[in-house]
Amino acid sequence: MSKPADYIDRYSALADAAYILGSSAIFILLFAVSRTFLLVRNSGLIADIPISALLISYAVGFRFDLLVTGYTMAPFLAGMFFPAGLSRRKWWNLWLGFALVLFSFLAVLEPDFYREFHTRLNSLVFQYLKEDPKTVISMLWHGFPVLHFLLLCGFMAVSAIAALRLVDRRTRKPDTCNSYKSRLLIAIVLILLGFVSMRGTVRFSMPLRWSDAFHSSHLFANHLALNGAFTLAKAAEHYTGYSRKNPWLDKMDEKEATDLVHKKLLLPYETLMAPGQFPLLRRFNPSQSVPSSSYRNVVLILMESLSAQRIGVFGNTLNVTPFFDELASEGLLFDHIFSNGTHTHQGMFAILGCFPNLPNYEYLMNQPEGSYRFSGLAKVLSGRNYDNVFIYNGDFAYDNQIGFFSAQGVSKFIGRNDFVNPRLLDPTWGVTDEDMFDRAFDEIVKLEKGSRPYYAILQTLSNHIPYSLPDPMPVKKVMVNGTEDEHLTAMRYSDYALGQFFKKIKGHGGFDDTLFVITGDHGFGGGALVTDMDLFRFHVPLLFIGKDIQARFGKINAIVGSQVDIVPTVMGMLGGSYVHHCWGRDLLALPEGDPGLAVIKPSGNDQMVAFIEGETILIKAPNTGPKLFRYRIRPMMSAESIDDPHKLQQMQKELNAYLQTATHALIENHAGHNDEMSQK
Repeated sequence: MSKPADYIDRYSALADAAYILGSSAIFILLFAVSRTFLLVRNSGLIADIPISALLISYAVGFRFDLLVTGYTMAPFLAGMFFPAGLSRRKWWNLWLGFALVLFSFLAVLEPDFYREFHTRLNSLVFQYLKEDPKTVISMLWHGFPVLHFLLLCGFMAVSAIAALRLVDRRTRKPDTCNSYKSRLLIAIVLILLGFVSMRGTVRFSMPLRWSDAFHSSHLFANHLALNGAFTLAKAAEHYTGYSRKNPWLDKMDEKEATDLVHKKLLLPYETLMAPGQFPLLRRFNPSQSVPSSSYRNVVLILMESLSAQRIGVFGNTLNVTPFFDELASEGLLFDHIFSNGTHTHQGMFAILGCFPNLPNYEYLMNQPEGSYRFSGLAKVLSGRNYDNVFIYNGDFAYDNQIGFFSAQGVSKFIGRNDFVNPRLLDPTWGVTDEDMFDRAFDEIVKLEKGSRPYYAILQTLSNHIPYSLPDPMPVKKVMVNGTEDEHLTAMRYSDYALGQFFKKIKGHGGFDDTLFVITGDHGFGGGALVTDMDLFRFHVPLLFIGKDIQARFGKINAIVGSQVDIVPTVMGMLGGSYVHHCWGRDLLALPEGDPGLAVIKPSGNDQMVAFIEGETILIKAPNTGPKLFRYRIRPMMSAESIDDPHKLQQMQKELNAYLQTATHALIENHAGHNDEMSQK
């Protein structure tokens, strides 16, 4: 007898339960394979990690995998209450197949994402998707073996789906007793198991949190325990504004916080102008004992990924930066400088806007608050009638650079479409660093002929994935253990382009009244993760070059600082009184005994922040306890945990005050200042 057209096979409650559990096991196995991919691809980071810590990562990671699996299977738990149960298997299989393809894709994507950024999948994914799709797709296509990734993703997904079909076939036991009571009982048991799985824990207080992965003193082992789908989902929740409450706000009384910020940042020669409204707006009046400055113009060179740990004068022996090393012998080098963030846009608004990288505002140039007028280089020099130019290899539309810097007062931009017959026009980013510096030289010579002082901002780009370099190359490839390191080769090329620019500058002459400033937008990861903050990615050089600069200021300065200190230091070298609202200080005017400070945080939705003062670094995330380290930058960056409760408590309070005061100033549009204040 044939079955009616609307008839569907009903499977027993035990068969449906076996289907759910078997499918869950496939996801757990897929996540374990994903974690192994991540481990193997980043094996250079595990040299100092005990095997026991890595095994614990898998054990802790199992809890995160259970959590993601629980949410994935949640519809099935609801389906168990249907009288027909999970009979329409093709629709349930369609959902599981989609999830397996998605998780396979993430498993293939994440190992190289981590290799580049030293973080699990986070809001950087959404930020890149938000940017120009053509540029991002080009960067991925030319910078990574996309076809290999797709093949591997396909293989993983097909294998997982084949396993799913096997589970489906083996769990199609017909329902002969047709007892809804037994189905209801089994459904309740599965619901309880699913509830525990989705919480990732049996505790009643809090579900599994990001911080639960931090089980050791080894950052990579902690990151290994996380699940990429979990971190990406948390990033999406944060990125869409569902949980954008800032955990760093309202940690202390507002006046107490502001007073503490004044104590840390206000210099002896500075006077607050409107502390009730603008917390750090102040006038700098140089000491009468300081000789008048011979500098009139400023050329600020922002080098892509200029990692201090790869520079010869910092102890690196691979000869990656011979030209920078030569320039350092002629100038004033600050060797304890840290980028405020780990991406170019953060370095740009920290340096040129003189405002720090804050939690929830890591993409400031693209956020509404980025339309405010900050107290950066353009602002403080506008009162001195400075001419200007901003020259960049790439497209100023990316990261909203032209919108942000136009609002800050920059009036002339030269980008990728303004170069004629470049050596190479990279389809992803733009022209080479040689082309950028050649054009920069021509523009600066034009400015020299004018009657007005000027500032020029030069931004490089060749040292960025996909590392499109000219052919033939003017420099040799950098070989590490017999294999080319593309990143270091690109860095050597950028260094060469920098060197050729200064050869032209010196050959032309007439720059005795010009101050040149060279720094990095950020560094990049090394062979070890130094502290939970991965200090390799933050350590950058800061080099000043100008006439008689060593005679006036010395050769090497070990004061700690960050990118928000650059504008005040430049203004101090230019001389004269000025009004500013920078969230940094003139590093050459610090009181005696002041070791300097820096507040830094990584990109993405990670709320972790660090406070560096002298040789000590405090690292704090909202849901974890603070950690205190003593670090060293030579002979190679390293750190050791220290036990100093008084110092830890003091630094944590100062960090809270800085973040709270700066964030309130930003939210209330009191982070910069207006022209009227400059005239007072």
